[in-house]
Amino acid sequence: MQLTDFKALTFDCYGTLIDWESGMIEGLAALTAKASRAGLQLGRDQILQAHARHESTLQRDTPAKRYCDLLAVVYKRLADEWGVAVSVDECEHYGRSVRHWPAFPDSAEALQYLKKHYKLVILSNVDNRSFSHSNEKLQVQFDAIYTAEDIGSYKPSPRNFAYMLESLAELGLGKQDILHTAESLYHDHQPANAHGLASCWIYRRHAQQGYGATMDPGIKPKTDFCFHSMADLVKAHQRALR
Repeated sequence: MQLTDFKALTFDCYGTLIDWESGMIEGLAALTAKASRAGLQLGRDQILQAHARHESTLQRDTPAKRYCDLLAVVYKRLADEWGVAVSVDECEHYGRSVRHWPAFPDSAEALQYLKKHYKLVILSNVDNRSFSHSNEKLQVQFDAIYTAEDIGSYKPSPRNFAYMLESLAELGLGKQDILHTAESLYHDHQPANAHGLASCWIYRRHAQQGYGATMDPGIKPKTDFCFHSMADLVKAHQRALR
């Protein structure tokens, strides 16, 4: 199997192209400062794992809720867990914070290169308005964008991948044409395996312990390619062309 075997790259966005963990930590700074003043010292990974736990529960239990609204509830649940009082406005402000989450430094340039060789597709657990702000940072026109708001459920639900595959089939793309490209083993690589898709792991957290803002996938899914960054993916594609 070679990178040049595929016609389309389907991307997770947050954690893969957008540095959502840094965005989360910045967006939660006021809340964690309150917790600190109350005597609760929280490490970065502790914050991210608590966020992952509440987020995944809400995504499972309220699949039709827009991501910006879901994040507001995550903020409230974190505040309750940490014994901190927060206002509705503070929760809603965090829900809107996705627009401020930064792109990884290599994402835009890598996407612009890959656009010359593949169809580029987004499959993301996000609402459309929030993604529009992220898309500006990524500086590329995607060939298709499928969000949780469009689909009515969140990855790792099989509905999301089924929706994407049905939609891409209408564009003339079959499973054999698609390389699913993502960081999260839990949200992306497990369901990609279940749907018979080849997958490329952008292992952004290779130098860190644990799973950060995603849940532990349990049994590690199969991945066909693994790179530590989007820049490394580009370099491997260039080698494959030679």
